[in-house]
Amino acid sequence: MGSLDDLVHGTVWRPGDHGYADQTTGFNLAVTHSPAVVVAAADAQDVVTAVRFAAQEGLPVAVQTTGHGCHSSFAGGVLITMRAMDQVRIDPATRTATVGGGARWRAVLDAAAPFELGGLCGSTSDVGVVGYTLGGGLPVLGRALGFAADRLRSVDLVSADGRLRTVDADSDPDLFWGLRGGGGSLGVVTSMTFGLVELSRIAAGGVIFDGAHAQEVLAAYTAWVQGVPDDLCSSLAFLRLPPLPEIPEPLRGRFTMHLRVASTGTVADLDRILAPMRACAPVLIDTVGDLPYQQLDTIHQDPDHPVPFAERGVLLDDVTPAFQDAILDHVGPDADCPLLLVELRHLGGALRTAPDGGDAIGARDAAFNFLGIGVPAGPAAAAVGAALDALDAAVRPHSTGRTFVNLHGAPGGTGDRARAWHPEQHDRLSRLKARLDPAVLFGHEHALTPAPAL
Repeated sequence: MGSLDDLVHGTVWRPGDHGYADQTTGFNLAVTHSPAVVVAAADAQDVVTAVRFAAQEGLPVAVQTTGHGCHSSFAGGVLITMRAMDQVRIDPATRTATVGGGARWRAVLDAAAPFELGGLCGSTSDVGVVGYTLGGGLPVLGRALGFAADRLRSVDLVSADGRLRTVDADSDPDLFWGLRGGGGSLGVVTSMTFGLVELSRIAAGGVIFDGAHAQEVLAAYTAWVQGVPDDLCSSLAFLRLPPLPEIPEPLRGRFTMHLRVASTGTVADLDRILAPMRACAPVLIDTVGDLPYQQLDTIHQDPDHPVPFAERGVLLDDVTPAFQDAILDHVGPDADCPLLLVELRHLGGALRTAPDGGDAIGARDAAFNFLGIGVPAGPAAAAVGAALDALDAAVRPHSTGRTFVNLHGAPGGTGDRARAWHPEQHDRLSRLKARLDPAVLFGHEHALTPAPAL
């Protein structure tokens, strides 16, 4: 094999090179990577070259597009960055999008909008399409339209043996099953094609309450969601925003409750359904109305620039009174809580229906996802990890014990990572890993462990 620098069409960086730090830095500024080599892939052949080089040298491989899903540092191996592989092609006739491994949802939404089509994006369009989809992809409109992985048509990926494969339900049904929800450790995806939906405008927005009424708002929300239609998607966040000048005055340095809603129905219907929630406590801000789908980032208002963060998630069958008490004890108005956001997201609806052939999504039967996020920086940095540990210990007895892989947080050992799937799903995924990557070339982040040889 020739020199890596000569074989790659993109750029190769090593420690000390100008540009190395930029390539290794992702969205999560709390994590620092120190790979031996960075390959900024320009095309699929660069990925093939990088994987073959890593296998030959006995080096592990990690992949980074945006770094939104990054929770642990990667050292000493080959980091493949996908930023340059950001192609997006919309086919309005088949209502599909084909994207490169580095494409972000913002590019898909903008390219699809002229055809009044949309993709099943999550709470922020800054996230990479591929990593989000491989983990299942929980959209803002999930209860109405299902998981993003449900609409996956085909995938081009480089497996650990350095082969570029096209995978679909016919060519390799077992691998295609695993790519829909099994995470990103079965290969390096260079391209994927997925279905779009007819979607140009939605009824959506947020209702913000004073956090002093957290108990009333939480009780009202958990009762309210029991009767909402499947096209009504929502989450409730305990929000503690810092006293920064860029934050609007009503929210700056204040504890609030943020109800986020989105629906494929009409604004009039959403207003009628929202009436009990709007009446449960004094409203500080109400932005619910008609919204171009391209502007869905305004619903959750996630950060649009890199930040340090740590998160922890768990799935729930129900929100019991005991669970509500546990939340309020740790993040309610009387708690000394350093966490930026604690969110309860309503699942169910279309999220419960698997596509033909099934998939590896382990969250279909859950009723809610519960997530805590903190910013491990500044004076509160040391307290964030302890707060997440304490919150997890308090709520886990009331949970299913499982997680949604994209919102799991920092992966622990095999047993901890396995919680993202049902046991039978994890067994099947482990057998897939043993077939495709027995030496665990792709072992970073929420990686699968190969099943032992029989």
